[in-house]
Amino acid sequence: MPQYTMYNGPMVTTTGPTPVTTGTSLKTMLQVKMGATGLMKVKAWGYSYSGFAAAAPGVIELIETDVAATVTAFVAADITKSDAAALMAGDPSTAMISVGTSASGYTSTSEGTTTASRWLDGPAQSAPTTQYAWAFPLGDEPVIQPAKFLRVRVLFGTAVTMLCWVKVEV
Repeated sequence: MPQYTMYNGPMVTTTGPTPVTTGTSLKTMLQVKMGATGLMKVKAWGYSYSGFAAAAPGVIELIETDVAATVTAFVAADITKSDAAALMAGDPSTAMISVGTSASGYTSTSEGTTTASRWLDGPAQSAPTTQYAWAFPLGDEPVIQPAKFLRVRVLFGTAVTMLCWVKVEV
């Protein structure tokens, strides 16, 4: 099954990845919506902050929700094909991963009104100088249901900048 990696920004070309501000209210940093059929497994995820001084931690969580946040939409080039099966599968945004401002993308401007959610990893308190990466053990990977949303959400009292990513199998 093909594997894809996405981070909270556009695919880099002539510059490196740019960290995104968390703000000071609940914010979805990265959102992925599975296509209408099939399941999506979360293989790994991670994040880092650009803070360099000790400060109050924020809360970070990896969740499945039933409602989309409004995000900057991914385009096909923002979805990295992580293995040979993905390279052979063609454009992932045509059937496997839904893209659009109410589907898959990054840096939410509106959280929407979530009526149901499910924790996949976390919640955890995380200092703004922290880095984290986790690969789920085989057989223990969380599954995202069809038409549901995978989100990396954060809540900080003081805005910091953050990079986050997820690797999924569809």
